[in-house]
Amino acid sequence: MIRSLILIMFFLSLGSSSNLKNENLYFDIVHNKKVIGSLKATKIITNSKTYYQSSTTIETHIIKAIRVNYKYDVTFDDKMLETANVDITVNEIPHAKTHTQWSGKDYHVVRDEEDKEIVKDSIFYATIQLYFEEPKSVKKCFSEQDGSFNTIRALGNHSYKKVNSKGRENSYYYKMGTLTKAVIDGGLIKFKIIARKE
Repeated sequence: MIRSLILIMFFLSLGSSSNLKNENLYFDIVHNKKVIGSLKATKIITNSKTYYQSSTTIETHIIKAIRVNYKYDVTFDDKMLETANVDITVNEIPHAKTHTQWSGKDYHVVRDEEDKEIVKDSIFYATIQLYFEEPKSVKKCFSEQDGSFNTIRALGNHSYKKVNSKGRENSYYYKMGTLTKAVIDGGLIKFKIIARKE
């Protein structure tokens, strides 16, 4: 009887764990060959939902000491964006905050708690996914930070260029489907993110 109960519990635990997949990625932020920060990205799949989170901290000195924190929290349901929250601080002071929410027929985008916009197109690929999935057949991605679509161009040899609404270009490089490096135009500063093992 006890043996049967143990076997049932074992198989039940196998079934429940198969519905949950967790992936963590770690990157160094590099500027002028010096590590100035880190990025951790997490992807959790449970049933039809996929949860993405990223946390980036950059510390550098441009005229004065600057500490920038980026936090992304993004949820997809059945491969379609459901909600996205971006919170950016500079020297612990709020710099930008964007919330995107699917309403059932369109997306409501709120920037800094006042600027509201409606996005009619369904969203199946967002920038946070660039950490986890090579955009092989993707032509555009949604920017959770500014609530607009960016274009993606394949450059060949598993490399891609993403251009945002301000014309800033970021390049992404993959090996066997995994992001190994990206070159980011952050406005004030250009930097690289380089994958590391943890």
